[in-house]
Amino acid sequence: MRFSAFLVGRSSGPHEDKFVMDALADHARKAEELGFDAVFMPDHHFTGYAPMCSDPFMFAAHLAGTLKRIYFGMSVTTVPLHHPVRFAERINLLDQLTQGRLLVGIGSGTTPEEMIGFGVNYKQASAMLLENLDIVTQLWEKKIEDEPITFETAHYKGAVVQRIVPGAYENKPFNRIMPVALRETSMQLAADNGWPAFIPAFTPPVPATTEPFDHLSRYFTRYRDALMGAGHSEEIIKHALSWTTHTYQCVHVAPSDEQAEDELHQILKAYKTSIEREYSFNKRAEKISGVELHPHPDCFSEGWIKTWCLHGSPSTVAEELQKHRDLGIGNVLMGFTNGPLTTERIRLGNQSMELVSSEVMPQLR
Repeated sequence: MRFSAFLVGRSSGPHEDKFVMDALADHARKAEELGFDAVFMPDHHFTGYAPMCSDPFMFAAHLAGTLKRIYFGMSVTTVPLHHPVRFAERINLLDQLTQGRLLVGIGSGTTPEEMIGFGVNYKQASAMLLENLDIVTQLWEKKIEDEPITFETAHYKGAVVQRIVPGAYENKPFNRIMPVALRETSMQLAADNGWPAFIPAFTPPVPATTEPFDHLSRYFTRYRDALMGAGHSEEIIKHALSWTTHTYQCVHVAPSDEQAEDELHQILKAYKTSIEREYSFNKRAEKISGVELHPHPDCFSEGWIKTWCLHGSPSTVAEELQKHRDLGIGNVLMGFTNGPLTTERIRLGNQSMELVSSEVMPQLR
């Protein structure tokens, strides 16, 4: 089983942006030191949710200068917000800089606020994801002697005469894409291409449930069966399953279950304040875009904690993750620093990382 750290932490304003970015860079370095397999970065805009995630490709390139073993993942890139040619170029360049240690999660987006900021119609985002991805894969496959690739969508129009420069690190079209297997189309897309996938533990429209493992099992089984039935080699199937990922936004580990519970509630109090602030701005964006989303569940609700939080003593956490390992989940993505990123929050995050590294990982690898 693989273990990855999610580089998340909120800034409340410009005066905190540098502190949060520096702290998350340190967090990535600590993840490599402690033996984590990857660090993943989100792709979000305008909210202060990890300030560097307005351009996670640039931040990953910065980290790649010093981190020489760990993989770099995007969780997840909002494809409709990226020009397809620039998207193809930037992925190949970052693949070179990381020496083939790049995983690119893809999705259609989560909030109208980000869409209206880039002039994208939220209701068209899913179609744009497929359109843009089709263009990008054609561009990656194009050789210099091939005929020009021309494309025209409702948003983009262009022609590439020669090729995407640079090429991917392995001197073949980039193929470490990771869709979110929430919809049937995205699940089948991952399976047909032999790609890993992000496996959710809830079913929309409510992003929380009191039975998350049942949802996780259902989505994973559908994806695995489709992958196994797509005619891929054993090597491709093994690689895809080894990076197939389940995400916990908030992971907190302490020497005892009681201490972990108490500290998690401290963390969630601060998290709730920042979420409520973001929610008020999201409602403004919904009014502008004409889209109304389901209300975000209370982070203290049983369903939200069960769906998005993993907490307890090392033995409790290992027992829960053993269920994921037995199911076949290859990688668990762990957010140790979610919420406003203060000095105390960093201390608690480091405590969790160190306990996972020393007492949980050895039981599950």
